Amino acid sequence: MTNLQVDKDPRVIDVAIVGAGPAGMTAAMYASRAGLEVAMFERIAPGGQLAQTEHLENYPGYAQSTSGFELAMSMHEQASIFGAKLVGEEVLSVDFSVEPKRIDTAFGEYRARSVIVATGARPTRLGLPLEAELQGRGVSYCATCDGNFFRGVDVVVIGGGNTAAADALYLSRICNKVYVVHRRDQLKATAIYHKRLADIENIEFVWNSEVVKFLAEDGFLEAVRVRDKVSGEERDISCNACFVAIGTTPNTEFLAGALQLDQTGYIFADEQGRTAIPGVYAAGDVRQKELRQVVTAVADGANCAEAAAEYLHE
Repeated sequence: MTNLQVDKDPRVIDVAIVGAGPAGMTAAMYASRAGLEVAMFERIAPGGQLAQTEHLENYPGYAQSTSGFELAMSMHEQASIFGAKLVGEEVLSVDFSVEPKRIDTAFGEYRARSVIVATGARPTRLGLPLEAELQGRGVSYCATCDGNFFRGVDVVVIGGGNTAAADALYLSRICNKVYVVHRRDQLKATAIYHKRLADIENIEFVWNSEVVKFLAEDGFLEAVRVRDKVSGEERDISCNACFVAIGTTPNTEFLAGALQLDQTGYIFADEQGRTAIPGVYAAGDVRQKELRQVVTAVADGANCAEAAAEYLHE
C-alpha cells in the first residue's frame, strides 16, 4: 500500500481505520470497494498478531496449514488493489466529539468522516525468561489455533477462567494428557465447566500453583517448572506445549475515554460494530465479544465497513 501524504491542512478521509490486522484490512477492502477513500493507520507492518502466527489451519478455504504472515500479506495486497492506503504512523489520541472526527499521530493531525477502531488485543504474558523465544516453539496463547499441532502428547494449560477451561476441554480430546495449572484451589470458570473437567480422565489439576520457569531443549519447550504456592515445593512437568490462558489486554489505551469500554478495556459495540458515537465503529479482538479468532475479526471488518458506508451515504 502507498503511504498517504500529510498536507499542512488536515485532509478529511471518508473512513479512517485504526489498526491493520485482519479486521482492519477487511474493513479497508470492503469500504474501498464501496467507492470510499480509506486510510489505515498502523505503526508497524500490516497483519497484527496474524502476521506473527507461524501456522494457521482453522481459517476457511485453507485445507493445508498456511502461515499467518502469508495470509496477512495477501489481505494487504487485496485491500491495496481496491485503493486503500496505509499510513505508517501510530495513533496516539482521538477526538470523536468534533466533526470531522480527529486522529492524532506523532507526525500530524488527520480528520475523518467515520472511524473504525481495529487495534486488536494482546495476550497477557507471564513475563518469564524464554517465554518470547519459545512462542511458536511450544509456548502458545491460543489452543484452538495451535492445539492440533500437539495431538497425542502431554500439554499444560495455565489459568482458571473460562478460556482456560475451554482450552483444557478442547485439548483433552486431542492430547494425551492435559495439566491445568491454577494459582487457586478451584476454577474461576463458570460452574458448568467444573463437572465437565472433573469427569475427564486425562485432565490433571495442579492447584495452588504457578509456572515459574520454562525449560527448553534444542530451542523447543520440554517442560515447565511449577511451584506450589502453599508448600513452596517445585517440580517439573514434562510437556510439548504450554498454553497460557490468563487473559488478553485490548489495545485501547489511546482512546482515553473517547469510547465506552467494559471493565477490562474492551469496546462496547453491537454486531455491526456500531459504538455509542455515530460514525465510530469497533472491529475484531478489540470489541467485547465471546470468540476472538481471525475469522470473526474478518467478519467484524466487513460488517463495520458496510455500516460505515451506510452512515456516510445517509
